[in-house]
Amino acid sequence: MKVCITLLLVTLALMAKACASEFGPEEIRKILLQGPWPPPLRADPSNRVSGKSEAIKLGERLFFEPRLSGTGSVLCATCHVPFRGFHDARPRAFGLEQVERNTPSLLNARFNRWFGWDGAQDSLWAQSIRPLLDPKEMRATPAHVAELMRKNYSNEYQAVFGRSSASDEEILVDVGKALAAFQETLVTGRTPFDDFRDALERGDDAAAAGYPLAARRGLRIFVGKGNCSVCHFGPQFTNGEFADTGVPFFVAPGRVDPGRHGGIQRLKASPYNLLGRYNDDTSLATATGTRHVEAQQRNFGEFRVPGLRNVARTAPYMHNGSLATLRDVVRFHSELYESEVEDVVAFLESLTAP
Repeated sequence: MKVCITLLLVTLALMAKACASEFGPEEIRKILLQGPWPPPLRADPSNRVSGKSEAIKLGERLFFEPRLSGTGSVLCATCHVPFRGFHDARPRAFGLEQVERNTPSLLNARFNRWFGWDGAQDSLWAQSIRPLLDPKEMRATPAHVAELMRKNYSNEYQAVFGRSSASDEEILVDVGKALAAFQETLVTGRTPFDDFRDALERGDDAAAAGYPLAARRGLRIFVGKGNCSVCHFGPQFTNGEFADTGVPFFVAPGRVDPGRHGGIQRLKASPYNLLGRYNDDTSLATATGTRHVEAQQRNFGEFRVPGLRNVARTAPYMHNGSLATLRDVVRFHSELYESEVEDVVAFLESLTAP
């Protein structure tokens, strides 16, 4: 019995020691770039109520308010279902009608640089306005939203924004900013990967040994031969930009989704972009990207690289929901052996917060 226990302890000690040594210096460098998590939380300078508790409370109420929609029957949470990771589990979103794209999760949206699959919005508050006005999603108008606020939320509105009188469009924008203040609170917790990553950084082999072997093998593929971390890097596991993933962008016979190319055109034309009058950042430092981005032919069919935190909970995948499982995604993007696919999936699952 003593011999068995001794052998077990030796084996565990060797496994712990192997945690750091199994990764080379370049692999460790890439792994450490995927954190730490969570990053510092900073208020959005383009939104004067960002981070304010009263705005967060109002935004949460409005998120679950069906009367914001033109029909009084659809709410933000119709597509962004809290218990589904603020996703809807559908291939393509369905508000009042089915749309052409998959519903992105709102978790960690505060860290995005561009919003929507095509980046047609450059702030979280502008992105919050878009579905309100979309005829297939919530089918509202500025006048409808303003009337609801004046009639049912006048006290809360005045407490948050410090004014009781404003134009219909100004109230619409303020609703977007309150909704954004609430969504900024939707940040995922720490994951098994984060514990491993931090243990690796401080050289704590004993703590690192608790990370599953399959996940470690998948991580090595992710930062190595799979080249996944070329686009999915940083604490949120995304470069925040756009890529042609090879997923077909035909949406119907004779119709295509132009992706980023069309998104840039809509961004430039939007009265709610950060170059416009509703940006609360008077320096316009937040608008630098919007000022300089220009549509190029290569942008056609590009879509935003999504973050991978909690990705195991947001199936189906891709901009059109065409891939049902994580295994399908890994197979689509690689030529790995099936055992390697399983290891990468194990790693991706380790990015889920308890």
